[in-house]
Amino acid sequence: MQKPLKILVAEDEYLCLMGLKANLERLGYEVVGEATDGEEAIKLALDKKPDLIIMDINMPSVDGIEAIRRINNKIFIPSIIVSGYHDQELIEKASGEDIFGYLVKPVDANDLSAAIKVAMSRYKEFKRLESELKDTKISLENRKYIERAKGILMDRKGLKEAEAMKELQQMSRNNNKKMVDLAKDIIKADSLFSV
Repeated sequence: MQKPLKILVAEDEYLCLMGLKANLERLGYEVVGEATDGEEAIKLALDKKPDLIIMDINMPSVDGIEAIRRINNKIFIPSIIVSGYHDQELIEKASGEDIFGYLVKPVDANDLSAAIKVAMSRYKEFKRLESELKDTKISLENRKYIERAKGILMDRKGLKEAEAMKELQQMSRNNNKKMVDLAKDIIKADSLFSV
């Protein structure tokens, strides 16, 4: 059985807060924290590390968008903003802060359910792309080491590029070492001889 999504709710109007909490629990989600101002929301988010934050845009002490920005600077948590009005300027401001949804009060259970599903789907896609980007960066970094080591073998042994690559592959197999690690060893050894 899948664990229920853990949600932090930040809303300064007590009746709205209780309404959101009741709807979330009715939908099968677990409310792990309730905040009535922006500072408290930041503290709870960093402490509880919820799966999702639902935050009113107009919060005392620190507004909702700023609170989400501060949270995301420390730990990225998807969030949905709730507002009392449909203001284009606020929507623009929210869209610039990695906010995954925007709801206008009054928020009913159906709107809440749909917004949560969309936000979590967007978050999964965001995480997938982030992971792909990280893998690509690592791959490019590794490629630089391998190309540099290949160049060293070409210079030192008078090999052509394809021969140097085959030699690197063979050395990698013979030493039971990843090619990038072997490439780093070759670069390090070459730097010792070049002094």
